[in-house]
Amino acid sequence: MASILPVGSRWRAQVRKRGQSIAKTFRTKGAAQAWAREKEVEIEKGIHAVELATVTVGTLIRKYREARAESGRPVKPKSNEDYILQRLQDEFESDFAAQLTTQRIVQFAQKRRKSGAGGFTIDMDISKLGTVMRHTGSLLDLALPDATGIARPTLHHLNLIEAGKRRERRPTPEEIGKIFAWFAEHPEREQAMPDLLRVAMQCAFRRGELFNLQWDDIDAENHLALVRDRKHPRQKMGNNEWVPLIGDSFEVIMRQARYPVPEAYAEKRKADPTVPPHKNEFIFRFDKGTASKYFKRACDDKGIVDLHLHDLRHEATSALFEAGWQIPEVAAVTGHKDWRNLKRYTNLDPAQVARKGRLKLVNAA
Repeated sequence: MASILPVGSRWRAQVRKRGQSIAKTFRTKGAAQAWAREKEVEIEKGIHAVELATVTVGTLIRKYREARAESGRPVKPKSNEDYILQRLQDEFESDFAAQLTTQRIVQFAQKRRKSGAGGFTIDMDISKLGTVMRHTGSLLDLALPDATGIARPTLHHLNLIEAGKRRERRPTPEEIGKIFAWFAEHPEREQAMPDLLRVAMQCAFRRGELFNLQWDDIDAENHLALVRDRKHPRQKMGNNEWVPLIGDSFEVIMRQARYPVPEAYAEKRKADPTVPPHKNEFIFRFDKGTASKYFKRACDDKGIVDLHLHDLRHEATSALFEAGWQIPEVAAVTGHKDWRNLKRYTNLDPAQVARKGRLKLVNAA
């Protein structure tokens, strides 16, 4: 039996028959009705049931990659997402999607745990599996069960998955001094690294944001930097934001060496907007992997334990709150859309908060 319901300006058709339920949304009521009639006939003949019973998880993963590529948002080779999808495909290649059980998913999670994967990493695998089944199943008009959603309570109960642990590591002033001293002692290393670290500690940029900054992204009059395609919980592209350059970060950026873009390359980019920027268009011209490598080497040589380059973003965020900045002001720097996410990066020094409280009492008196 089919039901046609209005959903905003669109129409949603849902077909229930012989224990099966499939749904799809259309622009017009007529299109929804036509699709519903077609699916009812297919179910009556057993066509949809056969298709549903024979689709494997491996097929869904390949279709997911194809859909992403055709939509202009391909899975990047050698990215974390690429590795997760390959791992899932290796494990579930022959499993029928409609028959995926909690027992099978727990078996996979237990195997991952035995190989050394932590609960957060396993949770990422399970989440991606759910994403593939949900979206690709919808694209193929397959009414697949929410296997990962059903399995989650059991996975939690067995401590096989867990939320990411809040990181509270902040560098001390002494540690910062040691890191800058290491770069001064090693001038043969990337000379722009101390400046990059200084900007990171003040402006809370992510590593990728720093290395994507181009000279055309700087508003010299207002001391702003345009962060392109900034990380967003829903919007993956086009989320450009102007970010204030805190402290002396504007001056630090402007003193970087600037090189002209070859004329032939500039003409090529003008003719074809898909041509990537020339390396001379970027403010920091070395590789982000190089930055992480030298930061770790500086920490190791100076005996600094468990400090990551990304922790400088935590430091900048926390320092702004300690300086008395309000939540909307800090969010304008960090780009966070939700206070709950911003809180994860905020590790206030209780001593700083206490000093601020005493200062307010003195001023009030």
